[in-house]
Amino acid sequence: AKMEHVQSTGNVVGSLLCNAVLSVFAFFIAKQLIPSMCPNFLKAQLFGRDLNKTSKDPVPEGLGVVCGTVYLVAMFLFIPIPFFIAWLLKGPHPFPHDQFVVFLAALLSICCMILLGFGDDVLNLPWRHKLILPTVASLPLLIAYLVTINRTVIVVPHPLQFLLGSHIQLSVLYYIYMGMLAVFCTNAINILAGINGVECGQSVVIAASVITFNLIELSCNQSTPAAHWFHLFSLYLLLPFVGVSLALLHHNWYPSSVFVGDTYCYFAGMTFAVVGILGHFGKTLLLFFLPQIVNFLFSVPQLFHVIPCPRHRLPKFNPDTGLLEMSYSEFKERDLGPMGQFLIKLIEFLRLADVKRGRGKEGDEIWVSNLTLINFVIKFVGPIKEDKLTMIMLAIQVVGSLMGLFIRYPLAWIFYG
Repeated sequence: AKMEHVQSTGNVVGSLLCNAVLSVFAFFIAKQLIPSMCPNFLKAQLFGRDLNKTSKDPVPEGLGVVCGTVYLVAMFLFIPIPFFIAWLLKGPHPFPHDQFVVFLAALLSICCMILLGFGDDVLNLPWRHKLILPTVASLPLLIAYLVTINRTVIVVPHPLQFLLGSHIQLSVLYYIYMGMLAVFCTNAINILAGINGVECGQSVVIAASVITFNLIELSCNQSTPAAHWFHLFSLYLLLPFVGVSLALLHHNWYPSSVFVGDTYCYFAGMTFAVVGILGHFGKTLLLFFLPQIVNFLFSVPQLFHVIPCPRHRLPKFNPDTGLLEMSYSEFKERDLGPMGQFLIKLIEFLRLADVKRGRGKEGDEIWVSNLTLINFVIKFVGPIKEDKLTMIMLAIQVVGSLMGLFIRYPLAWIFYG
C-alpha cells in the first residue's frame, strides 16, 4: 500500500531533533542575514514608505525572499536525514519512494511560490495575477498527490448520511478544491495585512496551531502508518518555517525596519497549503484560518468591486495623535449599482462599518470604512497605537485557533464519531 512505510520511534525522534536543531540555526542565520541584506534591497530600489509613521525614510521591502531562501537551504540540508536513515537501515521495508516524491514536490511548490512572489514584489503585478501564481505553483503539489495518495473520498457527517451515504467520491472536484485551497491560503494572509508584524505574526500562530494538532494526532496512537507519516511530514516542514518566520518577525515588529513583501505571504500560504494537502488534513487546516476566512468574507464586496476599493486599505495614521484610525473608501452614491446600494444599507444597519453620508464638496459622497477585520477592530476599540493593534489581531488569531481545535475534536466527535 502506498505511503505505509513508517520510521522506527528512534529514527523519528532523531529526525525531529535534527529538524529542530536546523530550525534554531535557521532562526539565527535569518536574523543576522536580513539586516545585512537591507542595503542591497535599497540599492535595487526595492523599498517602500511606512504610511503609518511620521518618518518617510525608505524601508527595505520584500525581505520575505531572504526568509524563504534560508528556509529552503535548511530543508535541503534536512532531506538526507530521514531518507538516508531509511536507505541505510532498510530492514523489512523498501525505500519509501512515495514519501520521497511527496517531500521533493512540497519543496518544489514552495520554491516556485517564493520565486513567483519575489517577481510580484519586483514587478508589482495586478490582482488577477495573484490568483494565477498560486495555481501554477500548486501543480507539482497536485501531481504528487495524484501519483502517491490519490484519495478523493470525503466522509459525510452522521446527520447527513441518511441522505448522502457514509462517503462521497469527489474525483476531479477534489483536485479543484485543493487548487482553490492553495490560492486561498496564499492570498488570505496577504489580505489581512497593513500593520507592522501582522503578516508574520498570524503565520507563526497558524503554524504553531498546526504543529499542536500534529503532536496531538501523533500522541493518540490511533492513526494508521500513513497518517502517522503525514503528521511527521507536516512537522518537518513547519518547524523550520517557524524558525525563519520568528527571525523575520523580529525585524518586522513595530517599529518595523523591514517589510515582508508579497513574497513572504505567498511563501507562508503555500507552506500551509502543502502541509494541509499532502498531509491530508485540508479541512482541519481551514479551521486555523478562521480570522482569515472572516476577513475574506467581510472584504468580498470590495475585492469584487461591488463597493469601490482603494489601492490601500490599511488603517489611517493620525500624525497629531500618533494613533491609527479607520480608513475610508470615498465615492459618489450614484456610482454604486443596485447590489452595492443594498450592501451599503445592510452594512449600515448591522453596524459592520462606519458609513458617513452627505460628504464631499457637493454633499453627494458616501464614506465607508474599508471592509477589513483590522478596521472592524478599530471601529470598536477606537484610535489605537499600531503595536497594540497588532497584539489584538494576534490575540484574535489565537482565539480562532483555539476555536478550530475545539471544532476539530469535541464537535467533530459529535458529527463523525
